[in-house]
Amino acid sequence: MDEEVNLILEDAEEHMQSALVHLEKALVKVRAGKANPSMLEGVLVDYYGTPTPLNQVANVSTSDARTIVIQPWEKTMINPIEKAIMAANLGFNPDNNGEVIRINIPMLTEERRSTLVKQVKHEGEEAKISLRNARRDALEMLKKMKNDGLSEDMEKRAEDKVQKMIDKYYSKVDAMISEKEKDIMTI
Repeated sequence: MDEEVNLILEDAEEHMQSALVHLEKALVKVRAGKANPSMLEGVLVDYYGTPTPLNQVANVSTSDARTIVIQPWEKTMINPIEKAIMAANLGFNPDNNGEVIRINIPMLTEERRSTLVKQVKHEGEEAKISLRNARRDALEMLKKMKNDGLSEDMEKRAEDKVQKMIDKYYSKVDAMISEKEKDIMTI
């Protein structure tokens, strides 16, 4: 019985950890006015008829806080890369000089900042929903085990552990959200 309870707790922790990882990835994509190569993650370039991630056909870096520099490994890839960035609909205007592509990240307006903060809070709420679902699933499994002979004391201890876990992850989510908000609101 102890082993089964531990498996349930480990599974709940795994789900909570994956919710945090998902939130991290979502927050990286919310641009806070600073250039970051990860803003272009997910951009697929037509590389000789095959959709290929941008970072596999070019070097993506930042030259300063407001500029992303894309250095294609083949000069013939400049136009396909520009098309892919435009098609990704990220709100960027790529500019090339024949050798490299530069993307200038515009300053955020106050209105845009508040929209991004709302988006960040929404992502945080989605993560919390995921955490609550993991808790619910764990508690349901513990109840089933109680019906199958798990002692009430052991069930209570396991429920307390699940609650401590969710409290820990809730505070991590809140910290990530407030950090991102601060990042967005910093001019």
